[in-house]
Amino acid sequence: MIQRVSVGGLQVAAELNEFINHEACPGTGIEPAQFWAGFERLLDKLGDKNRGLLQKRDQLQASIDAWHQAHQDQPFDLADYKRFLYEIGYLTPEGDDFSIEVAGVDDEISRIAGPQLVVPVNNARFALNAVNARWGSLYNALYGTDAISDLDEITGTPSFNPERAQKVIEWAAHFLDQAVPLQQGSHQDVQAYQIEAMEQGAKLVMLMRDGAVTQLARPAQWVGFNKTDDEQTILLRNHHLHLEIQINPKALMGQVSRAGIQDIMLEAAISTIMDGEDSVAAVDAEDKVKVYRNWLELMQGKLEATFDKGGRMVTRRMHPDRCYTSPQGEPFRLSGRSLMLVRNVGHLMTTDAILDAQGREIPEGLMDAMVTSLCAMHDLQRSGDYINSRQGSIYIVKPKMHGPEEVAFTDELFGAVEQVLGLPENTLKMGLMDEERRTSVNLKACIRAASQRLVFINTGFLDRTGDEIHTSMEAGPVLRKGAIKQQPWITAYENRNVIIGLQCGLQGKAQIGKGMWPMPDEMRQMLATKQAHPFAGANCAWVPSPTAATLHAIHYHLVDVTQRQNALVMQTDDNLDELLTPPLLGDVSLSTEEIQAELDNNAQGILGYVVRWIDQGVGCSKVPDINQIGLMEDRATLRISSQHIANWLHHGVCTSEQVMETLRRMAGIVDQQNQQDPHYRPMAVNFTDSIAFAAACDLIFKGGEQPNGYTEPVLHERRRQMKQKLC
Repeated sequence: MIQRVSVGGLQVAAELNEFINHEACPGTGIEPAQFWAGFERLLDKLGDKNRGLLQKRDQLQASIDAWHQAHQDQPFDLADYKRFLYEIGYLTPEGDDFSIEVAGVDDEISRIAGPQLVVPVNNARFALNAVNARWGSLYNALYGTDAISDLDEITGTPSFNPERAQKVIEWAAHFLDQAVPLQQGSHQDVQAYQIEAMEQGAKLVMLMRDGAVTQLARPAQWVGFNKTDDEQTILLRNHHLHLEIQINPKALMGQVSRAGIQDIMLEAAISTIMDGEDSVAAVDAEDKVKVYRNWLELMQGKLEATFDKGGRMVTRRMHPDRCYTSPQGEPFRLSGRSLMLVRNVGHLMTTDAILDAQGREIPEGLMDAMVTSLCAMHDLQRSGDYINSRQGSIYIVKPKMHGPEEVAFTDELFGAVEQVLGLPENTLKMGLMDEERRTSVNLKACIRAASQRLVFINTGFLDRTGDEIHTSMEAGPVLRKGAIKQQPWITAYENRNVIIGLQCGLQGKAQIGKGMWPMPDEMRQMLATKQAHPFAGANCAWVPSPTAATLHAIHYHLVDVTQRQNALVMQTDDNLDELLTPPLLGDVSLSTEEIQAELDNNAQGILGYVVRWIDQGVGCSKVPDINQIGLMEDRATLRISSQHIANWLHHGVCTSEQVMETLRRMAGIVDQQNQQDPHYRPMAVNFTDSIAFAAACDLIFKGGEQPNGYTEPVLHERRRQMKQKLC
């Protein structure tokens, strides 16, 4: 039973009230009574408007379902379909050209292109790993992964392997030749990096093994240094990204390196989304307070995590800034931490953490906006080593918005929060997740609706495909998931996001992002393919780990994103027809084996993720797929897989009996994959008693009736059921 306290007309869970009053408010200048009274006014103003937007979603979906049902025996007529979508208001006119007018944006958003991490904020250890991943060791990333093909035969051992180290040093030197080339020769042939004093300042020279002396091909790339008795650091810059050459001939790697280089540190995770949405399992006040408390302590610069590592207890904290001296002898600092954004939940879910004056659960997104902004005020009022936004902004990523009307509502919500908290107008900056169909087909209008606070757009194949399947559920059976990725609509989606973003003036002001690399153990493959993201004009892209961020940073040294965006800005976005064409099976004939293989893959992925979400409250983790490849999974994977099976069931591609048999068989496989986890509860032992197995069944067999195909309603209900069982 939830303990509540009356605060004005609200009924607030006691633990949330305690957190707001005694942890979040102190130090902000906002008194608890002021916060709660302002929040109640905000709920009175915007609560029903939020509910009305959800009703419109349902009405539009019902109209689209009816149109497809009325045309089910006819060839798909795209022109007629498009006219219909305009008539019902699903498609809206783009309007005149414009450019966003956002101000007060940090360089990590506006100028620096680089990797972006997304991490569950309720896991303090993961959050600290991410925020500290602003700088990463290139040598460690190469030595400890499969990134270099030549290392296959040189097995890494617990002890140091000089042969493996030499391969890493050679690879890194080749990278330096591309990012910070010399006037003559290669970094592989440098004997020593020396700083020579001059009449005005200093210069960097390289002594080569043949006795020659050379400099950088672009001397201005050398921007700083520092020196101790044991180590010298050379700070270089390329495409706004920094890298350090750390020299210590006595270190293990330094003994192998001709120039005594012990490591090359790359500026890596430029920004991190501290996620309170898809990668967390937060279903009640207790869970939400964990999310909010970690975000608060990040904003205060005091989050810590203590854990066992290799038999000893380790305490992890946020890294301070890094200090250097410029070639002119002036001291300066660079941030030691990733710039943090926070992802709130979308408009759909309500929460019983607070009941309004009518006794109703309130929209969870309204609570997120108020509380995460209150917590971030601690950052705005600080100075020193742990500042997040030096421009005084609060960055909130808002997911799962459907069309410009919902974006405008979020803009209104952020403005209302600013008024309650006494913040200057447009302090709250918006990250727009372009992951819903009604948003991607109206992207220009969506950007316009938040033009004074928008700092981020991105694409996400999984959620976008899940919504595509659900929106077109009545149009017919869809292709296999692998084939969907090859359809023209997905290329149109990815290209339009960049082109429209550039046309709307995001260059130099905001991030244009691309989606996650899901395989944290497949770094060689990531290095070979993910350069496509900056080449496509994206100035950030998601990676699953700090190591992946370090390796992906290489791509931003090799590709000048500014030049790519300059080349792309004149392209047109006239591929709306492709974007509106559903990825239907059509006359493609699937064999019995192909159908079963697709069901196996979907069912195993659903069960592997759901069992951790429901039983252990883990919203994001590395989950082995059916081929034993570890994939970083969150709810987006669940959405596409469950909607895919629901679509095939609806159109008779498979039967309910076949799906249930598949689920039961895959549950046994998932049980085997998790048998080393002492906290794991097997599903196949007793299907009737497994709440996780019941949740997976609900997601599939009730998939067609879930709002826009979202998984949250089922997951929240079943997780609450499990928490009650554990009490």
